Amino acid sequence: MTGSIRLLLADDQALVRGALAALLSLEPDLTVVAEVSRGDEVVPAALRTRPDVALLDVEMPGMDGVAAAGALRSALPDCRVLVVTTFGRPGYLRRAMEAGANGFVVKDTPARQLADAVRRVHAGLRVVDPTLAAETLATGSSPLTERETEVLRTARGGGTVAELAATLHLSEGTVRNHLSSAIGKTGARNRADAVRLAEANGWLLG
Repeated sequence: MTGSIRLLLADDQALVRGALAALLSLEPDLTVVAEVSRGDEVVPAALRTRPDVALLDVEMPGMDGVAAAGALRSALPDCRVLVVTTFGRPGYLRRAMEAGANGFVVKDTPARQLADAVRRVHAGLRVVDPTLAAETLATGSSPLTERETEVLRTARGGGTVAELAATLHLSEGTVRNHLSSAIGKTGARNRADAVRLAEANGWLLG
C-alpha cells in the first residue's frame, strides 16, 4: 500500500523468518519487500528493494547481523536497522549500537510490540529492550583484548593448546598466556568456563 513502511527481513531460520513476515504483514502500514537467509545477502537485497527498515538476526551465515548492520548503514544510510534476535546478550547490544543499529529487541517480543518498534525506529527513535539495556549497563564492555577474544573464539570448538596455536599461527606459550589472562578477566574456573561466560555476554561475536 502507498505510504506503508517497507521492510527487509534477514534470518537464517526459514520458519522464524516466515512467521515474522506473516505477523508483520498483518499490520496495514507494514509491507515486507525482501527476505534473506544470510548476512551477506542483506546489502544486495536492500539495494534492490530499498526498504525503510531492515530487521536483522544476529547469528547468520555469511556475515553476522552486527556486521550486516554496519555494511547496510554504509551502503544505504536512509535504511533504519532493528536487530531482532533470540540471543539477548549485553555484548551483542553494545556492538549492534556501535555498528549503527537503531533498535534491538528479542524475538519473544509480542507481535504488536514488534510492529510498534518498527514504527518507532522508522520515525527516527531508538528502541532497546529495557531489560537488556539494564544488563548492558551493569556488564560494561568486554574486558578482553582483541587477541584474547580471538583465542577464546577459536577455543569454542575444543582442541589442545597445540591445535589452537597451529590454527592461530601463534606459539603454544602465547596461547597459554592469552587463555590464562582471559580466564582471569572473566572470573572463570577454566578455559571452558571462560568460553561459556564470554559467549553468554556476547563478547565472542565475530
